[in-house]
Amino acid sequence: MESLPAVLCEGNQAMSESVFVVLCEIVGTTEEVAIRRETVEITEIVKRQGTTNDGVIGMLSGSQREGFRLKGSDVDFMFWLNFHRVIMDMSQSEYYNTANKTLILSDSSESPPGFTLLQLLTPARYSDVKSACVRMNDRVYISSSIYRDLTCSKAMPNSTVHGPCGSGNIAGRLEYDTAHCFVCDFWPLSASSWINRCHSWPDPEVVDDIVRNGCHFVAIGHPLGPHEKEEWRFSFSQAEQKCVYAMNHSQFLTYGLLKLFLKEVINQQSEETNKLLCSYHMKTTIFWAIQQNTLPHWCPQNLLAGFWVCFKLLLKWVYKGICPNFFIPQNNLFLTKVHGSAQNRLFLQLHELYKKGLACLLQSSSIRSYIIDVLYNPRAFVCTDESLIMSEVDYDTELFFEINQNAKIFKVVLHNCVKYLYTVEQLVDSPLTQYQVVMLQRLTASILQNTAYILHNMYTNTGVNKQTYIADKMSCHMLKLAARFGLVSDMLYIAMYYYKTLRYREALYVIEMTKVKLAQPYLVYNGCVDRERYTEVLGGQSWSTKMRQVVAWDIYLTNTICYISELIPEQQSAQQNRKPVLDIPVFVMLHFLEFLCYRHIDTTLSQAALDALQVLVHYDQGRYVHDLDREISWEILGICQQITGNLQAALYSYQQSLQQYPLHNIQTATQSRIQDMLQSTPWQ
Repeated sequence: MESLPAVLCEGNQAMSESVFVVLCEIVGTTEEVAIRRETVEITEIVKRQGTTNDGVIGMLSGSQREGFRLKGSDVDFMFWLNFHRVIMDMSQSEYYNTANKTLILSDSSESPPGFTLLQLLTPARYSDVKSACVRMNDRVYISSSIYRDLTCSKAMPNSTVHGPCGSGNIAGRLEYDTAHCFVCDFWPLSASSWINRCHSWPDPEVVDDIVRNGCHFVAIGHPLGPHEKEEWRFSFSQAEQKCVYAMNHSQFLTYGLLKLFLKEVINQQSEETNKLLCSYHMKTTIFWAIQQNTLPHWCPQNLLAGFWVCFKLLLKWVYKGICPNFFIPQNNLFLTKVHGSAQNRLFLQLHELYKKGLACLLQSSSIRSYIIDVLYNPRAFVCTDESLIMSEVDYDTELFFEINQNAKIFKVVLHNCVKYLYTVEQLVDSPLTQYQVVMLQRLTASILQNTAYILHNMYTNTGVNKQTYIADKMSCHMLKLAARFGLVSDMLYIAMYYYKTLRYREALYVIEMTKVKLAQPYLVYNGCVDRERYTEVLGGQSWSTKMRQVVAWDIYLTNTICYISELIPEQQSAQQNRKPVLDIPVFVMLHFLEFLCYRHIDTTLSQAALDALQVLVHYDQGRYVHDLDREISWEILGICQQITGNLQAALYSYQQSLQQYPLHNIQTATQSRIQDMLQSTPWQ
């Protein structure tokens, strides 16, 4: 196993370059990955700064946070209570005011490496923490198993326990894991050896940043530990993310290749071994391979050599039955899975792949054809210039998609909004990347829109005319400001506000302006765009300009805010089912508002708007109404039909809404509307 197979050496450079190019297409170019990371990063800074002391902090983690967008990958989130802190020893308690922080002590004296007990030091303020407390040896500890069961479905209803997480899927497509954990601001003593190992990688400033940000504890014990149901596992998710960010692009693509190799090759060998290894083992492998400096220079020309270094290390670990955790090497990640006869079978399968040399990659459906091309054309030139791999319009649609995925602001009481805006003000004066500037622009528009509606709702029923007038002026100003640097579709928040405040003609004027912009042939919506026209008209312009002029997105209605009274039942139903927003297709909202406004001005034009909405909902094939948005779209059509008195059509629309995937969980509102309609009509 010492020498590289001959096939690795012969034509290795051309093959490596070819695989580099295809991995840029599958995994992402340097710029694509930067877009994904930096938009998430700046969003979380804003949201975290806006979180109150007694709030919950959320963080995207796992492969999505690292910059991957691989098909079939799940989405991982971590949540922790901002007013709870874990300390490693009693001396660290002096850094906290126990009047507003609940302190927890990590006690790993009896636990296996990488695990610990969490002892509650000060009274718990949070009901789930209180309920999870157990007494052992006259001390109070937080039971991981009880806490996990209590919080499993907090973020996503109807989740099931999977490891330390609550797991499930959305519409059978997107799988998710949510881990409710505890945070510690200190680096654990058991991971101190990692600091001493970091001579060549990562850089000292990255190491300092990692150590300064501490770690987390997730709710799962060691199956062989003395207190499995009470123990918690150290989580270095933040540290791992920073290590991945410290990779160069060839290293990151090698990590991506390992993930593909696991999914498409290793896990296809046999059913009895396809659950033994996971992508976390691949991440651990490349971390160690980079740090051990086995390959001095990672670049496109030797990408496959880097892959081979990792594969050999993985093979060695499986042979020995030891996979050392990158931060706490004494924690063997194989201990309870890769052992005995299963370990032997897995080793034999991996060794058979090893004997094939790089030909084993031919079993990967994603890259097979590219390797064959090089084998047939060994002298062919392979261009690894990333600027030629993707076009301007591809980068733009990627950026706009990521921006809009991150633009939802859930915590929208006025106090939070003020904190968000203050954070934005501070960030504007700090060094920002070009992607972060545009993301911040989009976030600011969302914050201003929410603040405008909150202000209006606060002063509408006060009876104080002067206050109402001032609030109205401020709300209008904020909505117009948001539309100036937001998306094309952001104009509809102004139209909604005018409708809400009975200014129907002003609302229709804004709707007509929005219609014109949405009719542009180079509009970017739902990831679709006329590439040729877009490049011709907007090529070379700034992202800020493009976003303002040609990008539309769905209308997000935060369910704690009343936007228009017609949707209050749907918002309440969604909120009761812990759905924070209604996500309404922009063209559905356009026709809905047009219908509502014309009801007060011209019934013929109101009917025309309803007809347009009906055609859209009935016949659109996913271009303007995504199939996951059909539930709310049928509901809105039904509301309009009920308003006009067409009860048969409304009943049909509501029934259609109930048959769609319940993305928004508005079934309670729909059923209530049906019941009210049947009770009030003679044709039942």
